[in-house]
Amino acid sequence: MNFWKNIRAVAFREIEVHKKRPVYFLGSVGVITFCAVFFLTFFGDGLPHDLPIGIVDNDNSSMSRQFARQLDATQLGKTVKFDTFAEARLAMQRGEITSFCVIPKGMYADVSASRQPVFTYYLNGMYFLGGSLAYKDILTMINLTNGAVQRKVLRAKGVNEDQIMGRIKPIQVDTHQIGNAYTSYNYYISNMMLPAVLEMIVIILLIYSLGSELKYGTSRHLLRTGGGSIVTVLGGKLLVYTALFTAIGMSLVFLLYDWMHFPIAGSVWNMFPAIILLVLASEAVAIFIIGCLPVPRLALSIGALYSVLAISFAGFTLPIEAMHPAIRGLAQAFPLRHYFLIYTDEVILGTGPASWWPEAIHLMLFQFLPLAVMIRLKKAYIYQNYPKE
Repeated sequence: MNFWKNIRAVAFREIEVHKKRPVYFLGSVGVITFCAVFFLTFFGDGLPHDLPIGIVDNDNSSMSRQFARQLDATQLGKTVKFDTFAEARLAMQRGEITSFCVIPKGMYADVSASRQPVFTYYLNGMYFLGGSLAYKDILTMINLTNGAVQRKVLRAKGVNEDQIMGRIKPIQVDTHQIGNAYTSYNYYISNMMLPAVLEMIVIILLIYSLGSELKYGTSRHLLRTGGGSIVTVLGGKLLVYTALFTAIGMSLVFLLYDWMHFPIAGSVWNMFPAIILLVLASEAVAIFIIGCLPVPRLALSIGALYSVLAISFAGFTLPIEAMHPAIRGLAQAFPLRHYFLIYTDEVILGTGPASWWPEAIHLMLFQFLPLAVMIRLKKAYIYQNYPKE
């Protein structure tokens, strides 16, 4: 009876602390709300559009003008014409355009004579995404223009349409973009960045909560409130934080797959236990970090570094299989990596718990981390002999 009474006492004490310090609300609900609005609106259109692409038309023929019009008609590109190469280069240096191409003089005559005109393309590497998409757009238009010219020549020679298409495009590519048929950056990025932000919030905020007891010298009072047991102290604090973070996580799942209608091949209900396991594992990591190094400033720095590295080690930006073998093993130390595998099986492939249950067990194993540091954390709370700054 005293055990549960002490847990309630610690929980009510933590709620009072939250009322006095708005940093907890701003650091949890405020941050995740800002990030959700930012990502979901910034990538709201799925792909960038109307990217400024410079055109220097030195040929000024019907073919070059048609090329410019077709490039401007695409979703990605919006052509900006320049008279000279120097003007286009200056506009790129000013950041007005991300790329530009130079149509060589005599292009139409070269194409008509079966010679190969050389298109020159300039890309600002600082705008990697915009430049890459613009390059893809220009390359597509060049291939289409080349095909149109070949088609016109072959028609003049009396070749039928089936043979023409066989020569222009001998291999037909059938593309299936599994899980993201719309090629939307919103589906690709927001699905993982928002859980990654949630993991970061859980780790940093819990480390701050446990470390602030040392910084402000209130750890002994906290232990007395918990009946002198570090288990009840952690139980009372986690009761508050787990409820808060679980509500945030479930709201994210509802926001993405119900309100925003993100594509999901499996069941949305299976994502709720996945996000809860991510929250619990992140809490265990936070306790482990502050227990190993009960110095608030250093523990927060390590927690922030760990949270940022988790985004890279999750494997959604670069496949883990393409990394060094030692890195592949290190990736298992991040809860976000296991959540990503659950997300892949459930959201993209729709295979259900029968496929991702090993990853759920891996997330549960993180719960044993606090056991290794409880005694050390209790001693730090009692003696308060660690630097507070």
